[in-house]
Amino acid sequence: MELPQLCNIQALVKEIKGGMFSNIDYPNSFVSPSAYDTAWLAMIPDSEQPFSRPMFENCLNWVLNNQREDGSWGELDGHGNNTIESLPATLACIIVLKRWNSGNPHQIQNGGLTELHSFLSCLDYVRANVEKLVGDNNYEQRPRWFAIVFPAMLELASAVGLEIVFPHPIRGAVIDILNQRQQILDSEELVGKNHYPPLLAYLEALPPLYDAHQEQIAKRLSFDGSLFHSPSATARAYMATGNDKCLAYLQSLVQTCADDGVPPLYPIDEDLMKLCIVNQLQRLGLAEHFLQEIKDVLAQVYRNYKNEELSANPINSEPTQLYKDSLAFQLLRMHGYSVSPWTFCWFLNNPEILDEIEKNPEYFSSVMLNVYRATDLMFAEEYELQEARSFARKSLEKTMTTGSRGPDDVTFTSFRKVIEHELDFPWLTRMEHLEYRMWIEEKDMNALWMGKASFHRLSCSYNDKLMQLAIQNYGFRQLVYKRELEELKRWSRDNNLSDMGFGREKTTYCYFATAAAIGVSLPYDSHVRLILAKSAILITVADDFFDMEGSLNELKSLADAVKRWDGKGLSGHSKTIFGALDSLVSELAEKHLQQQGRDITNDLKDIWYETFASWLTEATWSKSGRTPSMEEYLETGMISIAAHTLVLTASCFLNPSLPNYKFRPAQYDTVTKLLMLVPRLLNDIQSYQKEIADGKQNSVILYLRENPEADIEDSVAYVRELIATKEKELLEHALMDGFSDLPRPCKQLHLFCMKAFQMFFHSSNRYDSNTEMIDDVQKAFYIPLKLQTPKPLIKLMLNQLPLPLHHHSRSKNDYQSVANCFNIYGKRSLAAPRVRWPVSRNFGYKNNIVMGVPPKIRFSFF
Repeated sequence: MELPQLCNIQALVKEIKGGMFSNIDYPNSFVSPSAYDTAWLAMIPDSEQPFSRPMFENCLNWVLNNQREDGSWGELDGHGNNTIESLPATLACIIVLKRWNSGNPHQIQNGGLTELHSFLSCLDYVRANVEKLVGDNNYEQRPRWFAIVFPAMLELASAVGLEIVFPHPIRGAVIDILNQRQQILDSEELVGKNHYPPLLAYLEALPPLYDAHQEQIAKRLSFDGSLFHSPSATARAYMATGNDKCLAYLQSLVQTCADDGVPPLYPIDEDLMKLCIVNQLQRLGLAEHFLQEIKDVLAQVYRNYKNEELSANPINSEPTQLYKDSLAFQLLRMHGYSVSPWTFCWFLNNPEILDEIEKNPEYFSSVMLNVYRATDLMFAEEYELQEARSFARKSLEKTMTTGSRGPDDVTFTSFRKVIEHELDFPWLTRMEHLEYRMWIEEKDMNALWMGKASFHRLSCSYNDKLMQLAIQNYGFRQLVYKRELEELKRWSRDNNLSDMGFGREKTTYCYFATAAAIGVSLPYDSHVRLILAKSAILITVADDFFDMEGSLNELKSLADAVKRWDGKGLSGHSKTIFGALDSLVSELAEKHLQQQGRDITNDLKDIWYETFASWLTEATWSKSGRTPSMEEYLETGMISIAAHTLVLTASCFLNPSLPNYKFRPAQYDTVTKLLMLVPRLLNDIQSYQKEIADGKQNSVILYLRENPEADIEDSVAYVRELIATKEKELLEHALMDGFSDLPRPCKQLHLFCMKAFQMFFHSSNRYDSNTEMIDDVQKAFYIPLKLQTPKPLIKLMLNQLPLPLHHHSRSKNDYQSVANCFNIYGKRSLAAPRVRWPVSRNFGYKNNIVMGVPPKIRFSFF
């Protein structure tokens, strides 16, 4: 059953490598084209035939050929659903098509009915989806960019003769958006310090009177002739000024991209795009299939950062640069590169950008989220990262509490959920397998970084392939995990460990931790997951026996039997535990001898005896009433938590495997000692109340005893602070080279093991709970992925739009009959005052660049 699925996965991986990574040096191909920006370039009239044809016909052709079945244009989320950006994008595309059709005096000979129905479908889409995407609740808090752009497109649609009639239920929402836009225009400066991006970045959506600010426009042009690297704003700037640099930028853009649609940003930072691809692969759980490709990309990005000089002509805005730098830091550090926190913490020394973030938390929310994620990889004494983390968290919390809408989806539900997840659950406590699931199910999983309006998104062709692979990969993992869990349950029953009559039966929890946290870094067919899980089950049963069931004589006999490795004389539970242990050690030693050619039987016996001896020491303290010192307790407790028993045993079966001498206690690596300490302290914080009741000791209780002036809250705080420090040290030793000669896979196993303990004990004792982890287990192993499927509201009445209509001819009577049909929903307007668009004789465009539109408009609601 599994073989066909695995073959399908391998075929998809091969296809993606041949497609996506063959174009990795062409960043424009990875960003979803912007129908809105493409339409604006298509609006520019040809300099020689300004009334009959556009300057960039391939942009118009792209608009004609890329209407969707529901009548819309614009961005789709990761699951193929329309986003709020599709509303102004659809209007812009309708406008440019109507503009060139109405500008052509010739008669339509063919396709006129198709054209009419296509226009009606587009307008129906806008009417119907304004209610779906904008809604009627809390409409006073639309995204700023939407309040600027959407009303402008409505006005421009009316200016070219397209009357859009909205039903009564959403009339209030639309009116309020218009009022919000007017408030923005009245209160904001063209390039002010209180809003980002500034109004000028939306020049194409501003009334024509703003075109008179030619000095401001020219002053803000980038070195490449663009206005904020925005194709749409630059198109309007050119139509307003006739600036040759703007024209050169637009021509370069069209030459590079127009056949595939214009991107929302140009040029696109190549390294940023590569980092986004790597990040996407990792978050979808696909990195295991593209290890060499990821390695090559990060090596190139690292070289570029090392060799980077301050560019006189930067292509990224400050928010985009901060997004890139924080993402580069996160990915490079996670893969073992030595990178300074100042790679992205430079913003802390920039008062202007700090002020912009504080005044515009919603726009910067995706950037701050990325900064916050980067600080997850904080090492000891990196105070600048702590400052960046505090600042980012404060900004994100402000975004959450303002109640404002999100940067791309008006309801903000999806983005809010992502932010809440990051703030509520520290990275070290989260299971990778479930993180992959969350990102696959996240509707904005194709979002890359923020543009001037909505997210830049991964192109549909690549996103669809990655989603297909991610879904199959996750499903196949679930299949493998379910099979291994059943095998593990049989092993536990066969060794009589599942029904001991005392303590905790944690077969499922043990496997969940190894599969969801640790196993994701291992191949499908790795037996390391089962080695870890079997060891964890045996440790749980034996620890409970020493902790709550056995008499001191029974415990001494069992520990002595493990030391001699001879179970003669044992009975009852002691015999069962030793029998299971002996069987496990024999199984692992034989497997290692076959694979590695080395017998590790004695090494395994030694590490297990060390663990049993520590349990006996703690039981002796408890039963005799002796109180150890803090130092004595930790020396024993670091062993009794048995994290090293798990990791070192499993590391012998990795490739490359654990060096033989690292099995000896005196030779334990620093990262191993840190792993032994952190889980012990985590367990102590969650168990000290029970230990007090049972008359036992742990670090929280001993600190209180040795510091009589402290109270229990002080003691817990001390231990938590110690955990935080040691976590950072462990993270550095696990990720970076130069601290030990442990192979990288072994160090990564240490890190994932710490994450498993964090998951169990960070905020409560989830390991001892029989209910708290049920949902996580179900999602990890049994519940299929839940994806939002596209649900278009309106189907296209006939076929797609015809070929460019200036190739046809049209009579005056035909034009009139088509125009009249746009008011089929009712000729009376309930609110249709005549509004004059303040335009010059040439509609504000210089050098005879003319948009042939009526000077009067009418905006009506049905």
